[in-house]
Amino acid sequence: MARKNDGEQLTFARKLPQEGKNLFVAGMAEFVGTFLFLFFALGGTTAVNTAGPQGTVLAADPSQLLYICICFGFSLAVTVWMFYRVSGGLFNPVVTLSLVLVGAVGPVRGVVVFIAQLLAGICAAAVLSALLPGPLMASTTLRDDTSIARGLFIEMFATSLLVLSILLMAVEKHRATFTAPLCIGLALFVAELTSIPYTGGSVNPARSFGPCVATRSFTHYQWIYWVGPILGSLLATVFYKIIKFLEYETCNPGQDGCGFDDRPCSMQYGNGDGSNLRQHNAHGSMGGMGGAIAGDNTGLASNHQHSGSDMSAQRNKLDGKLSGDTHFGPDGTYRSSTATVPNANVRGTNANFGNVGGVDATGYRNATNLEAGVDAAVDGYNNVRV
Repeated sequence: MARKNDGEQLTFARKLPQEGKNLFVAGMAEFVGTFLFLFFALGGTTAVNTAGPQGTVLAADPSQLLYICICFGFSLAVTVWMFYRVSGGLFNPVVTLSLVLVGAVGPVRGVVVFIAQLLAGICAAAVLSALLPGPLMASTTLRDDTSIARGLFIEMFATSLLVLSILLMAVEKHRATFTAPLCIGLALFVAELTSIPYTGGSVNPARSFGPCVATRSFTHYQWIYWVGPILGSLLATVFYKIIKFLEYETCNPGQDGCGFDDRPCSMQYGNGDGSNLRQHNAHGSMGGMGGAIAGDNTGLASNHQHSGSDMSAQRNKLDGKLSGDTHFGPDGTYRSSTATVPNANVRGTNANFGNVGGVDATGYRNATNLEAGVDAAVDGYNNVRV
């Protein structure tokens, strides 16, 4: 009977429009993630602010400042790591704005996520206000000697650091992308270290708006905790789009090279623009899930591990067989309308033979060992016309 109910639920879920399901999951995940992030961050802030004026973040003591920064940085890193694969782990309305502007998030999803994040901030502050003994002491306020203009620019630059870390570490896909949650958490930690003593360290409209609603207390300069982060988000977004337009990858080449090939992995595995790379984790160093997807490839990558000397010997063997020919086309790929790699299940108009020195090589599809993989790549190359 239970199996029948499970089947009925599965059938019902499959009948729902996929786009609607995705929006619901994204909104729900962002609400839960933002709630958890701010619940522990604001809770830690309140825990060390019992000696300050009601509802404010002072952090005049260095140990107190460090405690609050750790609460925010670690809370964000943990929650982003949990929800990164679900909704992206944004948890900040201005981060959502930036990702919409760069095209990483659609406008409809952006609106849904934006609203979910604000509601989560209100709920987190309200639950803490009801749960903790004493008043909630997590509102962001300016220090007495900090003007509104200074506070605005402090919030702008602090937010730009956070947003830029997200754009370069999470939106951009590269070999260090798996460390993005840690980098994002550290970025918030650093931003809070500088901004908390002067502005209370918002860097997130949901973080400031939630406590204001929960305590029903709004300062006349509350707008800087919206305008400042928005300006910081725009600043980071403009910088990111400029370096993308200028093809920043060519400025410091080889940073994302794989094995013996110094070209970026995006060129080794696909169209030269990283489009294929974004569809898979093609590096042996990324958890052993090596191998790119080319054409209608249906094979699985080999998970064999090989020493550097063994890999070098096999690469030299392949290079010897391919000597006298141009190994790569102008965009870094082999091109053929009928390219076929035996034992590799790789077919298509853009057959790509990448770093054949290890599990990264496309020629290693379904290869039982390194030698067979090299032979498959060599045989496939013989049928390829550059």
